[in-house]
Amino acid sequence: MLVTIDVGNTHTVIGIYEGERLTHHWRISTNPERTADEHGVMLQVLLQSAGLPIPFRPEGVVVACSVPPLNHVIEQLAERYFNCQPLIVGPGIKTGMPILYENPKEVGADRIVDAVAAYERYASAVIVVDFSTATAFDYVTGRGEYVGGAIAPGLEISMNALVEHAAKLYRVELIRPRDVVGRTTVGAIQSGLIYGYTALVDGLIKRIIRERGEKAHVIATGGFAELIAPESEMIEDVDEFLTLKGLRLIFERNRRI
Repeated sequence: MLVTIDVGNTHTVIGIYEGERLTHHWRISTNPERTADEHGVMLQVLLQSAGLPIPFRPEGVVVACSVPPLNHVIEQLAERYFNCQPLIVGPGIKTGMPILYENPKEVGADRIVDAVAAYERYASAVIVVDFSTATAFDYVTGRGEYVGGAIAPGLEISMNALVEHAAKLYRVELIRPRDVVGRTTVGAIQSGLIYGYTALVDGLIKRIIRERGEKAHVIATGGFAELIAPESEMIEDVDEFLTLKGLRLIFERNRRI
């Protein structure tokens, strides 16, 4: 079995693979103050609830971490509770994908992992839209080269900024409103957030395709993908576990070295 861990700014997603099959997965809040032992206790409870043996001894642990203070914590977690040295995606790790970014060390591990999984799926030019704390747009050429992309404030951040800076506005449930022209404050805010954000997404995708000059598949992942994708003209597919799939692929590529 393989443990895949995607540490994001808001949530951490953990998956268990048997071969190419994702058998178990969990989403927990990311807390930079949580220790390796606290992570370990939480994971043991999750593993036990899934009927997995304790102590759990996987063949490997592979990690993409967007929160630098947690890199060492997750490394300790793997060593203490899984009895193995984790593969942490970063400079020097074999991804099988050329990185054309001006400074490859600046690219977030999750962006590269998503790109690897998306190209493996299509074997052609692809744009990945990852709806996480920030929304990242990543472009891979038809030759399988990671070029770069765009980063926008996430949907939740956008709502928080609106509420914080407008005295009469307040948080609303992030759901698709019935009408674009809202006739209540709630409806108006929901329209601006959902339909406005969809327009941002589609507009950026169209600009990327126009600039690059080649047809590209568009796939979405991340917490808000299921909310925005149905409204989008450009998103073709949604894969909730794209990052975990990319982590598994990168683990396999490094195991063959």
